[in-house]
Amino acid sequence: MTTTYSRRNFLKTVSAGGVLLVTPSGLQSMSKDNALQRVSITQREETLTADIVIIGGGLGGVAAALSSLRNGKRVILTEETDWLGGQLTQQGVPPDEHRWIEHTGSTKTYRELRNHIREYYRSNYPLKESARNNPYLNPGNASVSRLCHEPKVALTIILEILAPYISSGKLTVLYQYKAIKSSVNKDTVEDITVKSSVTADIKILKAPYFVDATELGDLLPLTGTEFITGSESRKDTGELHAPEEANPNNIQAFTICFAIDYLPEENHVIEKPSDYTFWRDFTPQLKQPWPGKLLAMHYSNPRTLEKKALCVDPTNKGCGDIFNLWSYRRIVDKNNFEDGFYSGDISLINWPQNDYFLGNLIGASDRDFNKFVEEGKQLSLSLLYWLQTEAPHPDGGKGWPGLRLRKDILGTDDGLAKYPYVREARRIKSLFTVTEEHVGCDNRALVATENKDKAAFFHDSIGIGYYPIDLHPTTAMDNYIDMDALRFQIPLGALLPVRMKNLIPANKNIGTTHITNGCYRLHPVEWNIGEAVGELLSFSLDNNYSPHQIRKEKNVLNDFQLRIRSRGIETEWPSDEELEKM
Repeated sequence: MTTTYSRRNFLKTVSAGGVLLVTPSGLQSMSKDNALQRVSITQREETLTADIVIIGGGLGGVAAALSSLRNGKRVILTEETDWLGGQLTQQGVPPDEHRWIEHTGSTKTYRELRNHIREYYRSNYPLKESARNNPYLNPGNASVSRLCHEPKVALTIILEILAPYISSGKLTVLYQYKAIKSSVNKDTVEDITVKSSVTADIKILKAPYFVDATELGDLLPLTGTEFITGSESRKDTGELHAPEEANPNNIQAFTICFAIDYLPEENHVIEKPSDYTFWRDFTPQLKQPWPGKLLAMHYSNPRTLEKKALCVDPTNKGCGDIFNLWSYRRIVDKNNFEDGFYSGDISLINWPQNDYFLGNLIGASDRDFNKFVEEGKQLSLSLLYWLQTEAPHPDGGKGWPGLRLRKDILGTDDGLAKYPYVREARRIKSLFTVTEEHVGCDNRALVATENKDKAAFFHDSIGIGYYPIDLHPTTAMDNYIDMDALRFQIPLGALLPVRMKNLIPANKNIGTTHITNGCYRLHPVEWNIGEAVGELLSFSLDNNYSPHQIRKEKNVLNDFQLRIRSRGIETEWPSDEELEKM
């Protein structure tokens, strides 16, 4: 291990444009250029080893770490931001789930996570008795999910769950580190180098197995792992809703989320965003027409693409039968809490109006990545300013100046999420690819010879999930694709690269297509994938089988599936009759 002085040891002064450098022998004065050169020379470099290295601290990465740790493995987990939890926390997205989630359709540990969140509210918040006694407490009473809550509460629970393993030294978490290079020997990753965005320190991470749980599938190009981006052609996949021509740059919109509350007697109008005029006047030029301006009280119905009216009313009184966006992703319903504890509801803004689709983050240079994120932030701030000043009221008024940007909710100076909400990543070229004919209602009805009303059965299932196939507008100017899906399984073959032996995906980078990513990308499925990956790699280490061998050898696969089922990972959905009783 090499240890030297890092950037934190360099103190800038105003003395003749130079700097003072802290060294073991005292302060040394030098020019700024020489100091910067010295900084690059004196970055700290360290080699760390573990049984499993996980790059990316989202839900998949956290679940992979937790299941690995519970199997006695030593884990290194890296995260680009200073919050673990991915879409549930740093991206500010309350869980997108299905109607059976309280009882089935996820792993046991995912439901335990949800229950811990509820118990945290019961233990620490002044809930009304009706809310406290509700076994299915939903702090925000939002329409999108049966459990909408503050991101920081989920973060707190994740940290509590991991705390014993950090204390014992079994888990090392590296915050604000990003993978920058790798060493690969043919089809085996030997190490991953990560760099701190704060100190520029370098850590070389070594392990028998590596997990790509990044939001964009960053390890795939870094390690030379074969991957796909964008939309495949109908000829390639046979999918009913695939386009005629493939387009690697056809990527779903990302969103910069933010949280607001409403204080009707106060004025919290923000400074006019620099790009406000552009976004106020912006009309999406999509291949399938968008009905007017983006900042408006209407959008394209995701199913029919016809114009659909929307409403925003933070008083929850005036929308009538029109869908009220305010309560859609509300994370605090003040009526759940003692009178006066909250001045108003708190709502998380992840709406059609702040989907950003004018730039593709996948493969972007650092300059372009930052540019697109900044433009996405400008869109979200412009939406807020428009809501405060111009948004029409149900009663004919205009603007809600009492809407207040809650910077504390997402822990940032600008009040915006720490990281973009990413819906689509690079996807591995896998031993098996899930296509629309496996899980899509319409496509399956055309091709299945039996059980047309059920998703395809996967003999190598390592989990289950459900969500409609939900694709947002894309960088190639496609409008929504939204359709019914069937309750599905997660096949192990979709987690195994065609060539690489010790790199496994654990986020939105598994072997789906552009279409089926739309139902495999949500919170409980990502957690299931990550948890199964931790179990898979632990089983490999314990029994000296490679992940590919586990799938290939029937008896070994059966043993592995028995093991994960015993630990609360469901591999098949209950029958329709059993679901009806839930």
